[in-house]
Amino acid sequence: MPGENIALSWSGGKDSNLSLYKLISEGKYEPKYLLTSVTRDYGRVSIHGIRTDLIETQASRVSRDLDIAYISKNTSNDEYEAVMREKVIKYRMEGIKWVAFGDIFLQDIREYRESRMAREGMGCIFPLWGRNTGDLAEEFIKAGFRAILCSVDSRKLGEKFAGMEFDETLLENLPNNVDPCGENGEFHTFVYDGPTFSRPVLFKKGEVVLRDNMYFLDLLKSE
Repeated sequence: MPGENIALSWSGGKDSNLSLYKLISEGKYEPKYLLTSVTRDYGRVSIHGIRTDLIETQASRVSRDLDIAYISKNTSNDEYEAVMREKVIKYRMEGIKWVAFGDIFLQDIREYRESRMAREGMGCIFPLWGRNTGDLAEEFIKAGFRAILCSVDSRKLGEKFAGMEFDETLLENLPNNVDPCGENGEFHTFVYDGPTFSRPVLFKKGEVVLRDNMYFLDLLKSE
């Protein structure tokens, strides 16, 4: 019997991909929509900086419907919440009652999400919550996922980390003050292959740009 339809907050990074993997494995819920925010002015996933065509290809590889919420480059919190509210209302009208998030330990973020969802009569699911981030990083790698660091905080990591594979070598070379999953925003990833993928997402590495204290690696679709 198929699980209950839900939406999953989706950045294209390792935490959202591992959340999808766990939800599918457990079978209680069926992630129907991957909810992604894209900055309209840039055509890129907000914060991660991934081009829209790559995130669309990624969603097709994991056989899910990508649902894009477009926001402006200088979006206010009110604008962001209004756009997301429209999406949540749509889900609720379809009978969806839950939205899943890949957060691990940031309590204030969890409480923010829960309060906003509760306003619309929706609940939250946190598949990774409370897990040790070192264990999660190892689990992600051992499950067969392949990911690349697409943006890194210049205040925590050097430019050389942009474009590195998220693997055992990376974990060994992360400074002690950097969380293994980058949960404090130290880095973000793009997942291009794994156990939920029908086949890998092919891409080329472009230039690295420093903006707002973050090194962003431009990833270009190559298929």
